Amino acid sequence: MDYGWLFFSVLLASLLGFELIAKVPSQLHTPLMSGTNAISGITLIGALVVLSQSHSGYLLFLGYAGVFFATINIVGGYWVTDRMLKMFNLKNNRKH
Repeated sequence: MDYGWLFFSVLLASLLGFELIAKVPSQLHTPLMSGTNAISGITLIGALVVLSQSHSGYLLFLGYAGVFFATINIVGGYWVTDRMLKMFNLKNNRKH
């Protein structure tokens, strides 16, 4: 496996993701969170595939780390999105 391309892909995705998130207005945060939760779900599936086919300690470590961090991202993302939506519901209920 060519780790140079893998490292380049991760680095490029990180930089582009940071630039994208920095330019998003706060009104679009909730829809963006939902999209990133879906992407984290794909990451979780990919990490599980790596775990199922790994035979070395290095790949096992990366697979378990991927599962751990993707799960935290998914659960935390849905938790934050749910809290934000509840805040919007409270504002709308006070007006009526």
